[in-house]
Amino acid sequence: MKKRGRECLLIAVFFTSCCVTAGDLTYVSEFYSKVPQKLSRYSWYGNVRLLLFKIPQDTVFVQWLFTGSRGAGATCANTTVTVHIRAGAPPVINPLETQFSENAAFSLAHNFTLMLGSAGPNMTFFNLTNPAVGDWFIAAHLPKDDGKIEPKGFSSSCSYFFQPQMFVRRVIDMPVLEPGVPLQQTVSSPDKPAVLKVFIPAYTAELTLRLGGCRTENSTADSCPLVLTLGSAALTRTSPKTVNCSGQAECPARLHSPPWESWVRITVESLNSNLSISFQITAALTAGCKPKSGRLFGDFFSKFSGVNGTGLFSNATSNATLPVDSLLNSAPSGDSCLRSQPVFREDVDVVSVRFALINGPNISISSQAPTLISLNLNSGADSGGTLVLDLRLNQTSLTHVNATVVVCVSAGSPVLTLNESQSCTTAFSQGYSLRMNGTSPEAALHIPFPETALWYLTLHTVCPAHASECGKVSGTVLASSLLSACVNDCGTYGECRLLRSYGYLYAACTCKAGLRGWSCTDASEAQSYARQMLAALLLTLSNLMFIPPIVVAVYRYYIVEASVYLFTMFFSTFYHACDQPGVTVMCIMDYDTLQYCDFLGSVSSIWVTILCMARVKDIFKYMLFMLGTLVIAMSMQLDRRGMWNMLGPCLCAGLAMIAAWIYRGVQRRQCYPTTWKRWVFFLLPGIVSAVVGISLYVFAQTDENYLYTHSAWHILVASSVVFLLPPREKHKKPWGWSQEAICGYQICKNEREELYTVP
Repeated sequence: MKKRGRECLLIAVFFTSCCVTAGDLTYVSEFYSKVPQKLSRYSWYGNVRLLLFKIPQDTVFVQWLFTGSRGAGATCANTTVTVHIRAGAPPVINPLETQFSENAAFSLAHNFTLMLGSAGPNMTFFNLTNPAVGDWFIAAHLPKDDGKIEPKGFSSSCSYFFQPQMFVRRVIDMPVLEPGVPLQQTVSSPDKPAVLKVFIPAYTAELTLRLGGCRTENSTADSCPLVLTLGSAALTRTSPKTVNCSGQAECPARLHSPPWESWVRITVESLNSNLSISFQITAALTAGCKPKSGRLFGDFFSKFSGVNGTGLFSNATSNATLPVDSLLNSAPSGDSCLRSQPVFREDVDVVSVRFALINGPNISISSQAPTLISLNLNSGADSGGTLVLDLRLNQTSLTHVNATVVVCVSAGSPVLTLNESQSCTTAFSQGYSLRMNGTSPEAALHIPFPETALWYLTLHTVCPAHASECGKVSGTVLASSLLSACVNDCGTYGECRLLRSYGYLYAACTCKAGLRGWSCTDASEAQSYARQMLAALLLTLSNLMFIPPIVVAVYRYYIVEASVYLFTMFFSTFYHACDQPGVTVMCIMDYDTLQYCDFLGSVSSIWVTILCMARVKDIFKYMLFMLGTLVIAMSMQLDRRGMWNMLGPCLCAGLAMIAAWIYRGVQRRQCYPTTWKRWVFFLLPGIVSAVVGISLYVFAQTDENYLYTHSAWHILVASSVVFLLPPREKHKKPWGWSQEAICGYQICKNEREELYTVP
């Protein structure tokens, strides 16, 4: 009922705020919703709940309803939910205010917070007019993680939930503005704007709009009280272009470097609320430089064909694509005002793409014409990685010592005119600039979560303004470009993990040893090598405290128990050696296997120790040993960090021990164990040591003190076993198991010899 109520409220607010008819356009509404998502405290990007919405074509209005709620109970405190929203790719966020890598180029996503208190769910509306079509990503998380380590189920943590819902209003018959063809439109009020769209073909340098011929009630107006808006809202650094046409009889608007192969939205709004205005609008496209055509496929196959027919296409597992227009434009030479380099795209793995230049990695750069390279990241599955660009200028190839190679990386459309002063900016996006010269010949760029689009790399050689006789300048640049899941696999102290939100895949780094940041490059809080070695030595060598329990168990003829302790010591030692970060790590087998065996051995040691204290008959004891270990192994496979994995065996074995002690006490009519020395010098110290160790393990562990508290847990639990193991049975001698085995063999042999004795 609550969910239905929220949907009704969203529908009511949506129709109240935006559902009005504008002219002769036909509007339809659509509703999208995601199920409530349980939120987590933020420590790395994997704690974020990432949700994907797709805004359809010709959407003129979108409204999101963000609902945050919390569970009931005294443990649920007031908190905040941070919501990030971005179009085209997952949001790039920095809640911990860490440092990005030196070559990172990014823009933090738009964000806001929701307050969750005792008053009930927080319902916040977020409206956007003329949104960009395509993928929109919403990320939500709780404040920073406090770093406390708690076994699953021991703490009654509060649950916080987040649910986004989206209403869109779109036009199904939006007028198309053809270049050179005037279009007559009418605007009656600010609430009823005129909405148009114009298509921008490739290699368009400029879009020019002219708005004029304004008439009001069959009379010609001296000016046009209208506002002209070009483009769609994407919540980025560059917003749609707005032109106020008041006081102008003819209102021009220009867009330099508009997005290629896409539709541009045009919105015309009236400044007068009670005045109907008709106007005429005309679009003109200015064609830019186009590269010279090349031959079809011949050069491509000749470059990539190997000996005996083994070439790049001989690998059937490779999914490689090459646009035909890139092949046609593969001739960079000639007098063309633009040099286009064809690019070969090869899908390597999930969120992993390799780009290669067909004409070789060396690019010839000239001052006469810019060189254009296109990188196709328009598949919809490429925005979850990092675009990595590495450029290196051959200093000896530069024909002028003071020349500079200017590079612009942009999405949607390229910047085809580069000089010393012009910024790398297109009509609706802000690109990234790089420079190389004789003193600084290398440049690199890492773009996390690049938006879904065709990316363009423009290179041009320019001369300084004071160089009078610069002339024609050329050079050679070695280019490398790829889409990687994580930059350098997150480094030595990081791990690159592939994450999934519904069917969308993306990657993020989780860092160790105090390193932070998007690619684990922020070393402001990094642990020193000495501290890493201290952690490794404490966590591994503290397991040697199981040697005394093993010796005591063997001495008292508890061979099975000693074997379990040996198993626990071995796998706990090497699990913690494998769990270390960076250079102090040592794994003798798979990490998951070591972890499973460590957890299994720890709980099994508790199980066999308590059952051994019960002093039941051997046949029942070993049956319970085997049955309990199998059940523990099953529960570890189901939930390795569950509370009942440790609590369940402790309770069951404890009840069995208490029952056995009560039975013996009733039979003997005295307290069991019978001597006070056994209680004072063995049982009580062992129980205290075990309780303190379990308390440290459950309540005191944090990320900061883990090496100390967990090492103390090893020492205390191993020490408790020495005190709690019962004494040896009276009829068995110390280390007598080997003597008995030898003796038993001799008796059997003597008896067999007597069978063949002839009297």
